[in-house]
Amino acid sequence: MGLKILINGAGICGPALAVFLLRSDPSYTIAVVERSTELRTAGQQIDLRAQGIPLMKKLGLLEKVKERTVVESGLAFVDSNDKVKAVLGVNDSGKGQQSFTSEYEIMRGDLVDILYQESLDVGKQVKRDGGKGGVNYDFGKYATKLTQDDTGVDVVFSDGTSDRFDLVVGCDGQGSRTRRLTWGDELEKDIFKSLGAYIAFFTIPATGQEDIGKIFHMPNYRVIFTRTGDRPVTQVCLATMNITKELEGCSNKTINEQKEVWKKLFGDCTWQHERLLEGLDKAEDFYMSHVGQVKMDSWFKGRVVLAGDAGYCPTPFTGQGSTASLVGSYILAGELTKHSDNITAGLESYNRVLRPYVDEMQKLVPGTPNILYPKTEFGIWALQTFLGIFTTLKIDKAINMMLPEGKGGLVIPQYETLKLPGVAAS
Repeated sequence: MGLKILINGAGICGPALAVFLLRSDPSYTIAVVERSTELRTAGQQIDLRAQGIPLMKKLGLLEKVKERTVVESGLAFVDSNDKVKAVLGVNDSGKGQQSFTSEYEIMRGDLVDILYQESLDVGKQVKRDGGKGGVNYDFGKYATKLTQDDTGVDVVFSDGTSDRFDLVVGCDGQGSRTRRLTWGDELEKDIFKSLGAYIAFFTIPATGQEDIGKIFHMPNYRVIFTRTGDRPVTQVCLATMNITKELEGCSNKTINEQKEVWKKLFGDCTWQHERLLEGLDKAEDFYMSHVGQVKMDSWFKGRVVLAGDAGYCPTPFTGQGSTASLVGSYILAGELTKHSDNITAGLESYNRVLRPYVDEMQKLVPGTPNILYPKTEFGIWALQTFLGIFTTLKIDKAINMMLPEGKGGLVIPQYETLKLPGVAAS
C-alpha cells in the first residue's frame, strides 16, 4: 500500500521527489504545499553538474533542459572601465570538471517548471491508468505545526486545516520551516554555519545580448556579478563580506528598507553605477540571503525528513545546490521504495548512502570565500593579475580536465524499484 506523503516546498527538490516516487509506485498519495501563492518561476541562473546530469537523463528530461539552457561562454573579471582582466571559459572538452560556467546553465524558474510540469503529467498518467495515488499542489499554504508518533505526523496548516501523513519531507530551502518545527529554533545556530557573507539578487533590463558573465570587485570585501546571456534581463548579484550592523539585521526589514541598506553599501560603485543602483530601486524581484551551509548529523527525526538545501545546503560557492537537490531526492525516493515496508529503515539508509556525497560536496576550496573578496585596491589588482596569468596560460583548463566531474565521489546507485524512462543512463 502506497504512503501518504506531505512535501513542504515546490522548488527543485519537491517536484523532483514527487516524480521519482510516482514513477515508481502509482499508489503514493503526495501533497505538495508551497508558501508562495504561485509556482516560483523567478530566480537567478543555476546549473546542472556532475551527478545532476545523468539524473535528469534518467527522468527523460535532459533534452527539455537543453532546450532552455542559457547562452554563456564564461566569466570575465572586469575593471571600472569594463576592461577584461581575465576570463574563465567553459570546459566543453567533455573531459574532467566543468568550470564556473556549466554546459547546462539554466534559469532556476525554468528547471522548476520542467520538474513541476513533469510531476503533473506523471500524476495525470497515474489517474488514467487507474492508480489510487497522485500528486496535488496547494500554493499559498504551509505547515505551521508538526506532531508525530510512531506511525505518522499530524500537520496543522497555515489556512487552519489539518491532516495526517505517513511521512513529511522538508524541501523548503536553507531557512526550512520544516527543520525549525521539528528540530527547534534553538538548534538553528548549530545547524546553519555562516560563511560571513551576504548576497542580494535582482534583475534589470538588458541592454543587449551578452554571452559572458561579468564580475567587478570593490574594496572592503564587495563584489558585483552580472549575467545576461540571450535573455531580456540582466541578473545582478551583489555580495559582501563587509558585515555592518545594518546588514546583520536587514533580513527582518521591509524590501524597500533592505534595498536602502544595499544601495548605501554599494553607493560608491564605479562600474555601471547608475544602471545598477537605479535598477536596484525599481527591481520587483529583489531578495537577499545570508550565505552559509546547513550541516546536520541526521536528516530525519521520526517521520520527518529533510532533502536539498533544507538538510545540506552547500552555498552558492560550490555551484552544487541544484545538483545536490536532485541527488538527495533520488536517493530518498530510492531508499523509500527499496524499504517499502519499513519507513525508518529507508530513512536510515538514505542518511547512510547520501552522507559521503554531502560531506565531500560541502568541502570548499581552501581560502573560500575570503580569497574572492579582497579588502584593498591592491588586493583586487593582485587577484585580477593572478587570474589573468592563470587563464592566459590556460592552467585553469588543464586543471579542470584533470579533475573528476563527479563532485562528492558518489556513483549514482541503481534502484530497481525506481521505474524511470532513462533508467539505463549512467
